[in-house]
Amino acid sequence: MNRRHLNRILVAGGIAPALMMAGPLALAQSPAPVEGRDYKRLEPPLPAAAPAAGKIEVLEFFSYACPHCSAFEPTLQAWAQRLPADVILRRVPVPFLFNAENFQRTYYTLETLGLVDAMQSKIFTAIHADRQRLEKPEEIAALVAKNGGDAAKFLATFKSFSIVTAQMRAKKLTSDYKIESVPTL
Repeated sequence: MNRRHLNRILVAGGIAPALMMAGPLALAQSPAPVEGRDYKRLEPPLPAAAPAAGKIEVLEFFSYACPHCSAFEPTLQAWAQRLPADVILRRVPVPFLFNAENFQRTYYTLETLGLVDAMQSKIFTAIHADRQRLEKPEEIAALVAKNGGDAAKFLATFKSFSIVTAQMRAKKLTSDYKIESVPTL
């Protein structure tokens, strides 16, 4: 997906105005998005998650293995810090691309431990700038520990039933939303 196509999608999702303040995206020149070309309407529409009831729910489908997700992360983080009270951002790691299962579990482990904000960009940097493969849970735990986390607690949570359940929900969401590429909002 090229940047112009992503910009049209952001405009269609109503996210562009907030992102324009967060980064230098050239959205003003983009024509109005066209259904079927720039976005897909879900039929039937899917309900928002329970905590998002009555609020605008924005889902970001991503993968730590995706270089485009890595490049998009600073813009998304800046936007997420300025979310209005009626908007919820929920990230969903996808079950495809390199090391998908471990990366899905990594995200949900970080979320459970309250470490997403501290570790999200560090994981992208380790993979895409430092060229670390992070193929095994122990390698990911070592990175977390290097950045102030507890490796043993990370691994115990990583292997827990609740993380496996969250991973299965992410697979279903990815399928329900018909996600074929990332990043997708």
